[in-house]
Amino acid sequence: MEQPQADPVASEAVAGAGDDADAYRIRPLELGDISKGFCDLLAQLSPSAPLTEDAYRTRFAELARLGADHLVLVAEHAATGRLAAAGAVLVERKFIRRCGTVGHVEDVVVDAAARGRGLGERVVRRLVEHARGRGCYKAILNCTPELKGFYAKIGFEEKNVQMGLYF
Repeated sequence: MEQPQADPVASEAVAGAGDDADAYRIRPLELGDISKGFCDLLAQLSPSAPLTEDAYRTRFAELARLGADHLVLVAEHAATGRLAAAGAVLVERKFIRRCGTVGHVEDVVVDAAARGRGLGERVVRRLVEHARGRGCYKAILNCTPELKGFYAKIGFEEKNVQMGLYF
């Protein structure tokens, strides 16, 4: 998705933590990322039927029309071009808080083979930066109890109760 030139979420290279020196570039999702394992990565978060290339292209175009109010970031392995992490932030426009905006962090996933390198934290921090840069008064997310510590390390606090109604 195209991002404005002045966007603080522009691509950056980050070094992997741990024993290896693999580099990952965190950048906005691109149309060609379907061939770099984007759907396989999302399947590690929530199993679902395979996504066709046409469906991916259609959804990509829909999200691109939302501009900076919907940002999907990925972490790309520099040597292989494969995606190792992803996450999104959606900016919700509200009436409360003087027509404030809220950043909803969603679909954060790190490939099982790339965990422990700090990619999830880097992606989430960049998503939060983006929400702050869009004027959001808060960033919120839902997570499993096992991930509360991960998000607390980044600065999130447990608030309220999440409920869901699935169709």
